[in-house]
Amino acid sequence: MANWFLLVLYTALIVWWCNAPYTYGMSTNETDRLALLAFKAAIDDQASIGALSSWNDSVHYCDWHGILCSRRHRNRVVMLNLTSKGLVGSLSPHIGNLSFLRRINLSNNSFHGPIPEEISRLFRLQVIRLTNNSFDGGLPNNLSRCSNLEVLYLANNHLSGNIPYQLGSLSKLRYLHLAKNKLSGTIPPSIGNLSLLVKVSFYYCNLQGEIPEGIAKLRQLTVLYFDYNKLSGNIPSSIYNISTLTVFSVQFNRLEGNIPPDLGSKLPNLWFLGFLNNLFTGMIPTSLSNASGLESINFGVNNFIGPMPKDLGELLSLQEMNFQFNQLKDDISFISSLTNCTKLKTLVVNGNLLKGSLPNSVANLSIDLSFMVLEENQLHGSIPSGIGNLLNLNVLYLANNYFSGHVPDTIGRFHKLHRLYLDMNKFTKLPSSIGNLSALNLLYLGQNNIRGSIPLSLGNCQQLLALDLSHNNLYGSIPLEIMNLSSISISFNLGYNSLTGSLPSEVGSLKNLAEFDVSNNRLSESIPNSLSGCLSLEVLQLEGNLFEGEIPQSLSKLRGLRELDLSRNNLTGLIPSYIGELALEKLNLSFNMLYGEVPTQGVFRNASAISIVGMDNLCGGVAELNLPSCPSSKSNTNKLSHKTKMVLCVVVALVICSTLVVSLFMFRYRRRVSRKEASSKPFFEHQILRVSYADLLKATNGFSEANLLGIGNYAPVYKGVLDQDQIVVAVKVLNLQLRGALKSFMLECKALQTVRHRNLLKVLSACSSIDFHGNEFKAIVYEFMANGTLDGWLHQNGVAEHEYLKASQRLDISIDVASALEYLHCGCESTIIHGDLKPSNVLLDDTMVAHIGDFGLAKIISAASTDVLQHQSNSSAIRGTIGYIAPEYGMGDVASTVGDVFSFGILLLELFTGKRPTDNMFKDHLNLHTFVKNALPDRVMDVVDPYIQLEHNNGSWINDCMVSILTIGVACSSESPRDRMEMETIVSKLCKIKKYYLGERRVETVES
Repeated sequence: MANWFLLVLYTALIVWWCNAPYTYGMSTNETDRLALLAFKAAIDDQASIGALSSWNDSVHYCDWHGILCSRRHRNRVVMLNLTSKGLVGSLSPHIGNLSFLRRINLSNNSFHGPIPEEISRLFRLQVIRLTNNSFDGGLPNNLSRCSNLEVLYLANNHLSGNIPYQLGSLSKLRYLHLAKNKLSGTIPPSIGNLSLLVKVSFYYCNLQGEIPEGIAKLRQLTVLYFDYNKLSGNIPSSIYNISTLTVFSVQFNRLEGNIPPDLGSKLPNLWFLGFLNNLFTGMIPTSLSNASGLESINFGVNNFIGPMPKDLGELLSLQEMNFQFNQLKDDISFISSLTNCTKLKTLVVNGNLLKGSLPNSVANLSIDLSFMVLEENQLHGSIPSGIGNLLNLNVLYLANNYFSGHVPDTIGRFHKLHRLYLDMNKFTKLPSSIGNLSALNLLYLGQNNIRGSIPLSLGNCQQLLALDLSHNNLYGSIPLEIMNLSSISISFNLGYNSLTGSLPSEVGSLKNLAEFDVSNNRLSESIPNSLSGCLSLEVLQLEGNLFEGEIPQSLSKLRGLRELDLSRNNLTGLIPSYIGELALEKLNLSFNMLYGEVPTQGVFRNASAISIVGMDNLCGGVAELNLPSCPSSKSNTNKLSHKTKMVLCVVVALVICSTLVVSLFMFRYRRRVSRKEASSKPFFEHQILRVSYADLLKATNGFSEANLLGIGNYAPVYKGVLDQDQIVVAVKVLNLQLRGALKSFMLECKALQTVRHRNLLKVLSACSSIDFHGNEFKAIVYEFMANGTLDGWLHQNGVAEHEYLKASQRLDISIDVASALEYLHCGCESTIIHGDLKPSNVLLDDTMVAHIGDFGLAKIISAASTDVLQHQSNSSAIRGTIGYIAPEYGMGDVASTVGDVFSFGILLLELFTGKRPTDNMFKDHLNLHTFVKNALPDRVMDVVDPYIQLEHNNGSWINDCMVSILTIGVACSSESPRDRMEMETIVSKLCKIKKYYLGERRVETVES
């Protein structure tokens, strides 16, 4: 009986011992307690909002929040779990004294400083989770001593340096997560020793080099994330034999080579496949349908060729499909097979060579489809009305195709649509149902053939941020309904239509609008004062209308305005002085009826930033404008006697009579002068300076070599300073001994006598005279360009070695040159073909604004007839500069605007690669065009100018900008003229790229 009692008592004691709560009176391990107190001491308790307030002597440390002690070793800490507690501070090295610790989880806090080396003492550790903190420094090399480690999560910190090869000795490691750190170097081959590894995540780690072959030994691997690094070379073929892989993602690297055609058979368990944004080539594997669980396929932005896979409809779990920006050549019928993919949410195939019309089966795609991007292909025909069945669409991009006809009424069913891009097609009509898109943020319908009035229903789109209806055939007045869309903040563009009536005063409701463009319409009456309500305006374009009256004083409230264009209207009155107080960078007031004094403050200080041509009654301004001085406010004639005034009147009358007699004599004389002699003395409508041979000889110090700026085809160009007003000029002196020099002089004079554009080199005067030796002398006097030629900047000719063009400057220059060519081709009374566009003929003023010069090979086509060119000799058509001449000129074709486009394309490629088209590297079948084309889109940073690479050493956004710019250059320099763009389209695209570039730069600046 006693033995039985003792047995029961002993059992009870054991049960009590195992289940008794930890109290202060328990035995205490002083080492663990002190280690935890040291941990707490390294935490900023005030910043951490008292998260460790329970850590005090009134409670046993085993009962402190986040602490778990061992039942077998009652007073030893085995787990420290303080995830998401808002802790701020460093990790104390005393953590290494918790020698029984098995798990540590400090994720989602604000720890900073290094991970202490002392953590390597914890040989019992199985789990380390320190993700989403701010730990910095390198990974502890001796972490390999934690031989029982199974989970190592250090993602989203600021860790730097190489991944230690010693990690390869953690033989029990199953989960390795180092993503989103600032690591460098390569992936250590020792990773292949981690035979139990199930997941490895190295994305956003700045790693480079090749993927080690040893990874193929990880036969239990299910997840491999190597996205957003700089990995290069081929993927080791043996990796495709890891049949356990469910996630295989190497997106945004520099990997290359072909993908095995049997990938889907070798990796049957895949559900995520990511090869986006690399340099892969060949065809897309036809076996993808064998990986029946695939949910996401990302093959976009590579160099894949061939047709679209035909069996993707068998992937019943497919949710995301991205094949954008490849060279896939197929019809669009593959969409019909995707109707079986009832879970499909994202369909992205833009930027390929897909043809045909959208099949009616588009109506049967997944009701869950939210993202559909088909833009930049060769699709045509009308949009099937059944597309309205896709009720959950958030994004629909069909831009830059050949779609035509009416936009279907059923588009009004997209109540969840946020972005609709239908621009650059051939649509002819908008449905009123477009007003049903109540969730719409971005609507782009520009560059179509849309006719009729603007739908009033657009006023229902109360969440619009951007609206573009430009370059269509819209007529009628601007509806008040859309003027009340106060949500519009990015841009509002109605330019290049046939809108009439006034600009509604309701425009003042657009208080958050940044860019407003109603240019090139037929709007009339005065500019409304209510524009002052658009306080966020940065760009205001009202040019090319019939606005009249004075420039309203109310615009003075637009303090953020950077660009203002009021040109080509009927505005009268003085130029308001407040314009000089605005933060303007560009101002165009040309071709109005303004008069009086030109201000000299603000933007008016920079003559190259303003345009005031086409107005003869202006005076004053800065000297560079070459305007006459304004009369004194107090006329001296008021002080003259009556008798003196009478004498003056008689004298004036005699002068007038004499002038009439002389004019009559000159008129009769000129009628007897041959047409050829008359044409040899060009008249510049905007000519102000009168210069003689003697003036130019003195200005250039006797045409000294020290003043020589450069030598063109027919003439040296000298820098000079004219005595009259100490104006710095460039003087082009024709070498009349050269055949064609005189013709070049006449062509240039004729081409430039009526053109006016801020990006054309301004001609100040021309001199046709006799030199002191009795020889014929002809020269043209230009505005001096302080920063020389574009050629000099690109190839360091006369430019300091430390000076180079930034990417933003190159983009601005390309827009300047394109704008000038667009004006010459489309904006003049007669079409003007430059004929010799190249970097040495692009000059830069003191603010780096580009100006096209040297019209010695220009051709002028009458606005009434194109017969002029058809009667030119073929020999004249092929003159120009090797490397920039359109290939058709060499086959006898006459000069044309598309020839200028070719030259611009080559100039654009040279501008962003820094390589001349005549570089020694270009031989056999390789030229600048094919050199860049072969690098697009994935190796684009390999061909851009090294200075751009130094300026932008990371960021996918600069890669995107370079791809877009060089794609334009490649298209413009196509061998076939019909494949080249029009200058109007080029200007539009470059301006959009600049907008994107500036937006991303702002983000980068804020983040840095």
